[in-house]
Amino acid sequence: MSENRRIDPKQIPRLRGPGMGGGPHGMVRGGEKARDFKGTMKKLIKYLSAYKISIISVFILAALSASFSIAGPKILSKAITKIFEGVMNKITGQGSGIDFEYVGKIILILIGLYGLSALFGYLQGWIMSGVAMKVTYRFRKEISEKINRLPLKYFESTNQGEILSRITNDVDTITQTLNQSLTQIITSVTTVVGVLIMMFTINWLMTLVALLIIPLSSLVIAFIVKHSQMYFREQQDYLGHVNGHVEEVYGGHNIVKAFNGEKKSIEKFDVLNNTLYGAAWKSQFLTGIMMPLMNVIGNLGYVAVTVLGSWLVIKNAIEVGDIQAFIQYIRSFTQPIAQIANISNILQQTAACAERVFEFLEEEEEVSDNPQPVKVEDIKGNVEFRNVRFGYRPDKMVINNFSASIKAGQKVAIVGPTGAGKTTIVKLLMRFYDVNEGAILIDGHDIRDFTREDLRSLFGMVLQDTWLYNGTIMDNIRYGRLDATDEEVIKAAKAAHVDSFVKTLPGGYNMVLNEETTNISQGQKQLLTIARAILKDPKILILDEATSSVDTLTEIQIQKAMDYLMKGRTSFIIAHRLSTIRDADLILVMNHGDIIEQGTHEELLAKGGFYASLYNSQFEKEEEMAS
Repeated sequence: MSENRRIDPKQIPRLRGPGMGGGPHGMVRGGEKARDFKGTMKKLIKYLSAYKISIISVFILAALSASFSIAGPKILSKAITKIFEGVMNKITGQGSGIDFEYVGKIILILIGLYGLSALFGYLQGWIMSGVAMKVTYRFRKEISEKINRLPLKYFESTNQGEILSRITNDVDTITQTLNQSLTQIITSVTTVVGVLIMMFTINWLMTLVALLIIPLSSLVIAFIVKHSQMYFREQQDYLGHVNGHVEEVYGGHNIVKAFNGEKKSIEKFDVLNNTLYGAAWKSQFLTGIMMPLMNVIGNLGYVAVTVLGSWLVIKNAIEVGDIQAFIQYIRSFTQPIAQIANISNILQQTAACAERVFEFLEEEEEVSDNPQPVKVEDIKGNVEFRNVRFGYRPDKMVINNFSASIKAGQKVAIVGPTGAGKTTIVKLLMRFYDVNEGAILIDGHDIRDFTREDLRSLFGMVLQDTWLYNGTIMDNIRYGRLDATDEEVIKAAKAAHVDSFVKTLPGGYNMVLNEETTNISQGQKQLLTIARAILKDPKILILDEATSSVDTLTEIQIQKAMDYLMKGRTSFIIAHRLSTIRDADLILVMNHGDIIEQGTHEELLAKGGFYASLYNSQFEKEEEMAS
């Protein structure tokens, strides 16, 4: 990648991770529990305090909606009683029959009540949806900004899918809780309390009989929740395993075919998928039978209430319409109980997701930039490493005492065996990490005195592992300088020997690279990254030898493009094939984090030391391979 700067959202390539589905909360949903439930919920409530007026309004509207709905059966009972009395009067020949005027008024009142209930329900849903979307936007915005402030060590120690999961799954779960469960909590509580009061106003004895179904319902719910949680958790685990396996096989399908791994891959998939099927079937079965069982229990309550109510009507203790109202209230009473039982599990899952999001937002950030930074306009490209010591862990140094002075325009090669510290030097130079001791200076200024953005704007990088994204060739080259014109991009492409092969491609510069960038060759990819670096026109170059995996003709093209790129620029070359850096102005030979030799190619060979031994052994190996 030719530069490292704050990410422009318009230029971010599409990332695709393991399948991470989301959806509304089920009746019972198992999942991870928060380590600090109370602490996390306090943080979430504090986070939501910015929307407290809207949330309070939602609670009031939800309570009003439930209250108007609760009042309906009681009022309807008056109409039913009046109709019953009218029918009985007709049969006995007394009175004037059914009072339709009274019944009509009751119906109009009910229409008004249920209309208000629906209106308040719609308003609370509309307001809560807005709050949920604002919270989602704010979370994702803060996560996106946080990503740009995190040090490189975080990304080197954290799985990409884990970060994506926090941005997608965890934020979605919080959103669903706000959008659905939060209003469901207040509606369910209001309904239970309101229905209970209305039932007592009708008849206390019938209410006590109806309440006998609660222990039975609670036992059923507790049994289902206990067993279904385990299967839901297993389902989520194996869903991740299946997704990971499919993605891995799909991404490496060429390797799978080349080594005849199809059978083994299918066998592994079958094992994972069968386990997932079993867990999913059991979890869905258990949650699926909850409502039928609750209905059976509810029906037992209806029978008991109907028998008792009929006896009370005969005793003139209650009216006929009260039985109908009571049955409706029982139906309204059992469902919220199941919802309230499920709320605890939903809140646990939400707290776990919120905890993961807050943990990410509270991760240690990079050291702040100097408030009075050095300006980069007149930088020439002199670089000095002064007694640099560094370790990824404080107890294990990787760079022990590194010192070197490089003049502007010099071509510097860094060589050494694997693990010598070559790549670490580059990371320190780009300030992906800060040194433990010593200093790195550019034109006499400590790199910590620059802002990171200004510092990294001085560098261009061409790495062995090419980085291109799902976009046009034009956009991939323009990533080196986002404000470059099409003419400037094409000029850089010609200098990098890219223009000739791009014109042969379908669509030319407008050809879209696929997500794996497999629709162009390795050599073409490398030339595109060189064109990107040429477009940026950096003061200092970092080159990770990139010709080891291409054919000879392409290697010559890449070498010509790199020679053009290095003209007049300070260049650091991480060299793997020593035969390619014979013309370097300075060769730094590293081993175990120290510079053990430095000089030109001829000087180092004349010494007959470590470099000479390394060079001769590599040269002999190349001769053997050629023969």
